[in-house]
Amino acid sequence: MDILGIGPWTHIALLLAAAFVAGALNAVAGGGSFLTLPALVFTGMPPVAANATGTVALLPGYAASAWGFKEDMAAPPGLTMGKSIALSLVGGAAGAALLLFTPDDIFRKVVPWLLLAATALFAFAPQIRAWAAGKNATHAPASPTKAALSMLAVAFYGGYFNGGLGILCLALFGLLGQTQLNAMNGMKNLVSALLTAIAVAIYAAGGIVEWKHALLMMVAATAGGYGGARVARKIPAHILRWAIVLTGLVMAALFFAKG
Repeated sequence: MDILGIGPWTHIALLLAAAFVAGALNAVAGGGSFLTLPALVFTGMPPVAANATGTVALLPGYAASAWGFKEDMAAPPGLTMGKSIALSLVGGAAGAALLLFTPDDIFRKVVPWLLLAATALFAFAPQIRAWAAGKNATHAPASPTKAALSMLAVAFYGGYFNGGLGILCLALFGLLGQTQLNAMNGMKNLVSALLTAIAVAIYAAGGIVEWKHALLMMVAATAGGYGGARVARKIPAHILRWAIVLTGLVMAALFFAKG
């Protein structure tokens, strides 16, 4: 029986659970897209629409995080706040536009590789941040041109796929010479919120968002961000990290098997 125009109760339960846990994971560590995208594809949604719909569902979390860090935001060396905002919007829009023109069969083949890349980013995030900090300590800040191109590339990736975006942002800001963690987190949340917002607008204009699914998952993801995070915080950090990594690997393997 089709419930709410979404599918049987089993599909609704799966989407609610995936979005709730994704919201909790994003609140404390990241990795929520490892669950939302596969859950939507499992219910029968085409991969491109699933990617867009899952991104819409997680947008409120990005926006709330950006607001929470509004007093700590500072543009990284080589960029002004205005340039950072503009590049986030332009890159996010370009990545989203590319997704619109990506055929489902092609995206289905790309997804497992993107999931693997995002999983690797998440798994080695501490080492990546340490490497970025080391480069920052021994090298002069990047030129404004390199800083702008790097920001544009990260925003483009985020508009196209979004998985592992926060880790990419933090590594980029470290490489550019930013040292204050709160400022880095503030900019990460701002960049993520902006590029995701413009990407969602383009997804919507392109007609690839399944709004009933997105709104249902949005409610669950918001609830997970507030309530589920309390439980997730009680899990030792290293166990939570490797559980997310394992989830990413399993989901990538399932997509490889289906491809």
